[in-house]
Amino acid sequence: MSAQMAEAIRQLVQEKGIDEDLVFSMIEETLKAAYKRKFGTNENAVVTFTDDHTDVSIYSRKTIVDGVYNPVLEIELEDAIELDPDCEIGDELLIEVDPREFDRISVQSAKQTAHQSIRDIQKDTLYSEYKDKVGEIIIGYFQRERNGNIYVDLGKVEGILPKKFQSPREVYRQNDRIKAFITEVKKTPSGLQIVLSRTDPDFVRRVMELEIPEVYDRTVEIQKIVREPGYRTKVAVFSNRDDVDPVGACVGLKGVRIQAVIRELEGEKIDILKYDEDPQTFIKNSLSPAEVDEVIILDVDKRSAIAVVSEPQFSLAIGKQGLNVRLANRLVDWSIDVKTEEQVSEMDLSADYRLAANNLFTDPEEMEEIVSVADLPGITQELVTVFESNEITEVEQLLVLDEQGLSELEGMTKEMVSTISQIITDSLEVIEEPAEVAGDTEEISEDEPVAEESVSEEDEYECPECGGKITIDMTTCPGCGIGLSFEYEDEE
Repeated sequence: MSAQMAEAIRQLVQEKGIDEDLVFSMIEETLKAAYKRKFGTNENAVVTFTDDHTDVSIYSRKTIVDGVYNPVLEIELEDAIELDPDCEIGDELLIEVDPREFDRISVQSAKQTAHQSIRDIQKDTLYSEYKDKVGEIIIGYFQRERNGNIYVDLGKVEGILPKKFQSPREVYRQNDRIKAFITEVKKTPSGLQIVLSRTDPDFVRRVMELEIPEVYDRTVEIQKIVREPGYRTKVAVFSNRDDVDPVGACVGLKGVRIQAVIRELEGEKIDILKYDEDPQTFIKNSLSPAEVDEVIILDVDKRSAIAVVSEPQFSLAIGKQGLNVRLANRLVDWSIDVKTEEQVSEMDLSADYRLAANNLFTDPEEMEEIVSVADLPGITQELVTVFESNEITEVEQLLVLDEQGLSELEGMTKEMVSTISQIITDSLEVIEEPAEVAGDTEEISEDEPVAEESVSEEDEYECPECGGKITIDMTTCPGCGIGLSFEYEDEE
């Protein structure tokens, strides 16, 4: 029995990958199961192994009594003396049981227990081994396909690559090598199930770590990955070192690094772009490979923006069936509307939108409330008093004054002029586009003196910013608030 047992233990350890201590525990449980089947209980069963663990014995522990009521747990004193002359009533004896005496049913029960124990031990062992591999890449071989799901031979276990986690580009045949991402490891009644994926964005991340040393050592980090499996992937990267170009490091010399990733994805297109904390810049980058001329922020709270592109770049920015802009939306987490320059010019974008685009990190609530001069951030009470004494209470009245105009205000000092100029620069930025008013001789200017006697105050003109009606006696547009002044050139 010693040689047979030693060989059985060796096979379990080497072939099944079961720990040796677990094998001994399983043998003990198997013998106790057979004992219980024969005697009705295993409370008094004792299993012992030899010092070299090459043999095993099972004993029945019985109490010495004078008058046996339960022969399974008790033994008569006379019978006990034959086994041990020095024993007395109340002592316990270990009486060896020959496993060969177990009947067929007991042996069958033991075999079932052994098989179940082996399955449970093997399942627990493999689960412990693979549960820490979730999120890693594993290589296996195509074994079979059923209902669109692919079963992959991983060596010790079998993995499943569900149809929903397969790229539409890929077709597999018998014994094809498959590299996949472990998404889940779970126990099932039939064994251990390892769920694989080739569509998970993190699969691209792991492949890039294998192919790009800078990504592996975190010199270049991946900020976010979005995918339309089989079609296109966008990867936003940034560098932790100023001397390392994150996009160049990922693409490699003549594109050799990114081509290795593309080959692993069976030709899926990959856009590597630079992450930027500035939403406008990040949105521009996200629409790669299209070139974006301008990004207009429409609503910071709702995270909506317009990307302005030239006519030749429009279809490239949108992408086939809107794929490029759809991935860009997911990458930057903004709602991006791609427009051509002509389409934007036809839109009635108010000055408020342009102000918001250039004050992106200013609280929108504060922007709406800055109507009064007193609400300007950082303004002193002394300045407010000076402006009120000169009947200037609103910001739009203040914006029409240059430094010369400010210095001419009663009670204004040079230091005050410098302070208010800095406040205006830091708090407000209005984009003004040069344009001409209707007619050949009148044009808007903020720098030239006003020649009010040269034109009629009753004439109406069009605001170059919002298109509203203005007259020459106005210093600001009532529609958009832009500062106005007029210059008139005498006809010769």
